[in-house]
Amino acid sequence: MDVSFLGGPRPQRGVGVVAPFDFALDRELWRWMPDEVSLHLTRTPFVPVEVSLDLARLVSEHETLGDAVRTLNAIAPEVVAYACTSGSFVGGVAGERAMCEAMTREGAVPSVTTSGALLEALTELRVRRVALVTPYTVSVTRSLEEYVAEAGVTVTGCAFMGLTRHIWKVPYRDVADMARQAVGEGGADALFISCTNLPTYDVIPQLEAELRLPVMSANQVTMWAALRRLGTRAVGPYQRLVDPAARTGPVLPEEEQQQEGWT
Repeated sequence: MDVSFLGGPRPQRGVGVVAPFDFALDRELWRWMPDEVSLHLTRTPFVPVEVSLDLARLVSEHETLGDAVRTLNAIAPEVVAYACTSGSFVGGVAGERAMCEAMTREGAVPSVTTSGALLEALTELRVRRVALVTPYTVSVTRSLEEYVAEAGVTVTGCAFMGLTRHIWKVPYRDVADMARQAVGEGGADALFISCTNLPTYDVIPQLEAELRLPVMSANQVTMWAALRRLGTRAVGPYQRLVDPAARTGPVLPEEEQQQEGWT
């Protein structure tokens, strides 16, 4: 079959992604991608440490990030994203900014991190009070609370799972239970679900419909911020951050909520 008349594949714009060595949700990141954008992932070197503040520091050292970004330079992405929440909040707001600067120096393109993207998303949605869900231990969770508070955002409630491994195996039902617990005290403008290794894509619209709040997740804000640098949008139907239509009307029609078993 002669396909030469097609002229070859269309040009692809690229987003480079640096992820921790144990990241397992490549496919989830792709679900936010429009057709004209490609993802190019690389990982940090393995270290024999479970999820903890120590691991967060190890995988976010500037030398480690710089080496990872250099592996992406040959394919010339237009933006680089560090897809790790704990690794990008463990050094506070100043530490997150320093990470972006270090990555930009190595790649000569704009850089974003998950935690920086979170603050950007909170500003975009005018959120001043947020509830948090994390899969982390108490110490890592407290570090996230401190990061958000340092940025001037009040944490109204928090639920955490205490996990140190296999976070990508957590089912949506458990995520939803934690979300309800976190917002139970009331007063939140939005909910943030932390950790890029925690599956969230399908649960976001259902939680927004039930809780009547914007729901953001680590992978969602990372891809949203990276694509924003390219002047394009993430793909996330019924997700308030990435779908303008979801900001002006019901997140899901009542019959769809019933079909999903949420009402």
